[in-house]
Amino acid sequence: MLPEEQGAEVRTRGGEALAAAARGAAEPRRVPGVLCEACVRLLPVTGASVSISGGKGVRVIWCASDRSAVRLAELQYTVGDGPCQTALDQGTPVLAADLTQGRDARRWPIFAHEAVELGTRAVFSLPLGAGGAVIGTLDLYNDTAGALAEPDLRTALWVRDAVTRALMRVQSAEARGGPGDGSQDEAPSWVTASEADHTEVHQAVGMVMVQLEVGPEHALDRLRARAYADGRTVSHVARDVLARRLRFRPDTNGEGP
Repeated sequence: MLPEEQGAEVRTRGGEALAAAARGAAEPRRVPGVLCEACVRLLPVTGASVSISGGKGVRVIWCASDRSAVRLAELQYTVGDGPCQTALDQGTPVLAADLTQGRDARRWPIFAHEAVELGTRAVFSLPLGAGGAVIGTLDLYNDTAGALAEPDLRTALWVRDAVTRALMRVQSAEARGGPGDGSQDEAPSWVTASEADHTEVHQAVGMVMVQLEVGPEHALDRLRARAYADGRTVSHVARDVLARRLRFRPDTNGEGP
């Protein structure tokens, strides 16, 4: 079989696997998670997540294959650095084959250290989007160091394209208010939880801006710093701000209730 034919076969098989996984989901809101789990089955990786960009510096997790993948995605968002953020900024795949040493460890020192502590040795971040617009990333995690083999990388890029199409359908359905076939009618429910997190962080940033009299980027940096210092996620800290359990004070370096 020619390489082109092999590639077409893998692409078809991968697309069918993702479509079958989506159809097999017990309810629409489970579709994103099922897609992430299917990514892990299709590729030699131990975890996967999809993060959606909600504007400059703000991201929400759309789906993850397991709890470890959630923690790694939240880690990148909390420290504001890592392959995912670089892929978003540059709009190109970022392949970190060894976070334990060398260039990858030096490129994102805080993220690399924390990721290794969580048992991850390699991260492959692929931007999602079309026409030059990046709407998020597909992040693949591995508990062993090493690059993806060329056939696996091709499969990962085809999976990335399939996830992009799924996200585009969700956004299109939301923009139209949910018309279309039955599956598209329920598509907005896929991102209900993610949109809630997105809104919470945005609202918390606004409150911190008022409390500190600073711009949005500085306010988000303070949220991240507090989350990292407490060993929590930005979303958790945002909820404390909204519930007025946490207030940022401009006249001190600390924060208080």
